[in-house]
Amino acid sequence: MTTKNMIDIEGLTKVYRTGDVAVHALRGIDLAVAPGELVSIMGPSGSGKSTLMNLIGCLDRPSDGSYRLVGDEVSQLSDNDLAEVRNRRIGFVFQSFNLLPKLTALQNVELPLMYRGLTPAERRQMATDALTRVGLAHRLHHRPPELSGGQIQRVAVARALAGQPAILLADEPTGNLDSRSGEEVMVLFQELNRGGVTIVVVTHDDHIAAHTRRIVRLRDGRIVSDEAVEQPLDAVAELAKLPPPEDEGMEAVEQARGARKAASESSVRAAAPAPSGRSGAAAAKEAGL
Repeated sequence: MTTKNMIDIEGLTKVYRTGDVAVHALRGIDLAVAPGELVSIMGPSGSGKSTLMNLIGCLDRPSDGSYRLVGDEVSQLSDNDLAEVRNRRIGFVFQSFNLLPKLTALQNVELPLMYRGLTPAERRQMATDALTRVGLAHRLHHRPPELSGGQIQRVAVARALAGQPAILLADEPTGNLDSRSGEEVMVLFQELNRGGVTIVVVTHDDHIAAHTRRIVRLRDGRIVSDEAVEQPLDAVAELAKLPPPEDEGMEAVEQARGARKAASESSVRAAAPAPSGRSGAAAAKEAGL
């Protein structure tokens, strides 16, 4: 018995028309992605990689050709059916994160699960599990403005994972991050992939692509190369080569200062005499002791 590919694409084309003008964005794409693969899709502007990403993510329909996702033909589904596929089978990670700033990390991850018909308790448990999986169990109740860029992207990855999708589709996931935060995201992707998650990364960055096991290159709407990466970069090793975060030392200093200040204020309150005419217990209560 053969194992179903996660993605099976045959003869896929996409033509955009404006009046009498036809723009051929994709010209007969054939692509298969097996379960557990970590694949990058690369190409210059205008190569068709964004169009291909939209089709793989069921955000658009092809003009012609076949697209089977986990064995099911999805190329000509209705809008409602495509929305169902996106919600249940595809986890999206975007370059711009797309988190709601006023919601906590936990609430952001819970949000897509509201369309699953789950109870609030089930949603919260699934979101908590996903955030724990990406190393953010201690940041459940922090909002995006209170997190670093790398942590924000980890929340976005947790949101994508929470619904247990068939594939994780990442569109330029490190594009808005500094080198260290970007490498931390690749550490996470490699860990998830070793755990069996199928991941497709769309990127223009050769360094990021070198972390994957396979690189598919597009040009002028066609696949021009599809090659295995013999020795993918180890993100943990690459991260170790980078200098520590500039604010790491300052954060420790500020924490120490805060602790000293709190201890000093506590000592002053403890040593202060009770005001005249009032009991020591009352004075202690007023001082917060």
